[in-house]
Amino acid sequence: QVQVVESGGGLVQAGGSLRLSCAASGRTFGDYAMGWFRQAPGKERDFVAVIGSHGGYTYYADSVKGRFTISRDNANNLVYLQMNSLKPEDTAVYYCNAVILGNYIPRFNSWGQGTQVTVSS
Repeated sequence: QVQVVESGGGLVQAGGSLRLSCAASGRTFGDYAMGWFRQAPGKERDFVAVIGSHGGYTYYADSVKGRFTISRDNANNLVYLQMNSLKPEDTAVYYCNAVILGNYIPRFNSWGQGTQVTVSS
C-alpha cells in the first residue's frame, strides 16, 4: 500500500495558479498509476486526473482538461498537479491516491489529510 501526504493548497483568486504535491511512501510507488481526487463541501469525492506508473499516460476529468497538468517523479516518490486558470468551482479539498485505470476509482481505501484549495471570485 502507498501512503501519501498532500501539500501546496491555498487561497487564490480566480484565474490564478497553484501547484499541489503528493509525497508518497512505499517501495512499490512506481508500480501504480497515481491520481488526484477532490471533494467540495457537501459533495462526493470526484476524480480529477491520473498518470500512469511511468508517466506516459495521463487522463483528466472534463472539468479540468486543458487547465490542469499531472506529473510524477518516481525517483522521489512524488506526484504533482499544476492547476492553472483556476475557477471558484475548483474549490475543494484535494487528495492523492493510487488509481485503478479504466474506471478511474481510487485503489486504496485509506486517504491522506488532503490539501485545501480555495478559489475566490
